[in-house]
Amino acid sequence: MIRKLFITAVAVASVMFSSLTAWAQNEIPKGDINLIVASDLGRNGYYDQKKVAATMGDVAEQIGPDAVLALGDTHHYEGVESVSDPLWMTNYELIYSHPELMVHWYPICGNHEYRGNTQAVIDYSKVSRRWDMPAKYYTKAFKDGDTSLLVVFLDTPPLIDKYRKKSDTYPDATKQDADAQLKWLDSVLSDASEDWIVVVGHHPIFASTDKSESERTDMQKRVDTILRRHNVDMYICGHIHNYQYIKKTGSKIDYVVNTSGSKTRVPGDIEGTVFKSDAPGFSVLNADRESLRLNMLDKEGNILYTVKRDK
Repeated sequence: MIRKLFITAVAVASVMFSSLTAWAQNEIPKGDINLIVASDLGRNGYYDQKKVAATMGDVAEQIGPDAVLALGDTHHYEGVESVSDPLWMTNYELIYSHPELMVHWYPICGNHEYRGNTQAVIDYSKVSRRWDMPAKYYTKAFKDGDTSLLVVFLDTPPLIDKYRKKSDTYPDATKQDADAQLKWLDSVLSDASEDWIVVVGHHPIFASTDKSESERTDMQKRVDTILRRHNVDMYICGHIHNYQYIKKTGSKIDYVVNTSGSKTRVPGDIEGTVFKSDAPGFSVLNADRESLRLNMLDKEGNILYTVKRDK
């Protein structure tokens, strides 16, 4: 009996040690500013959404994030109808329930939100203490000690002709003033003085995908020209449901596609592809005075690749 108890105790200790060793290997670096980056989440808990959400909570417990950046398509497939739509519970509140994820979430709309009521996505800020969306496009500055980071949130569906031409499917897209947003973007970047400038949107500027090429060419023509003029550090998006890191000749910007937090697709290559993966997961953005790092994580919390910029 004593021998059996001893063997059981050793086995349990071995499992616990293995678990702790694995977690130590997956330890996420921290900076002065730490942000979780998530996108393409809402699948009512299906596919890998629950697993990714659980790992987000574990990582949040480790790094103590300042906020979560939610880069669109929190609600597949038809957006939400109102602030009381049940999808707020099944896609969001009941899935991302870890105590350490009860920080500010700064969202933007994706193309799926534009299938529904986009004003309700903003108005949900009055219902939820953590959902913080002041407008369809906006900025948020983060500062810790001597480190400062400006995140510029874009509303990309109205910047793409494809959505503006389908008023029956994307009724709110045609109501937005795309030129006003682009002038705002140019003005914000002209005035920015933070150590690091990161621009986020739902749609990619460059990516390997079978989605309409016009999506990227519209973003290149309207957005990338402004970003290059102001030498922003990084552009991060979602939409494609996989990880891609792209460097383009003639541009100093790091172009990153963040993976899906639920269902993913297999990526291909384009000119400038540095890294790609179809792993579901999320990213952690760290900033300090001397470096900016985007850590791409899989659903287990393993770091697959790190995009790093140094001053």
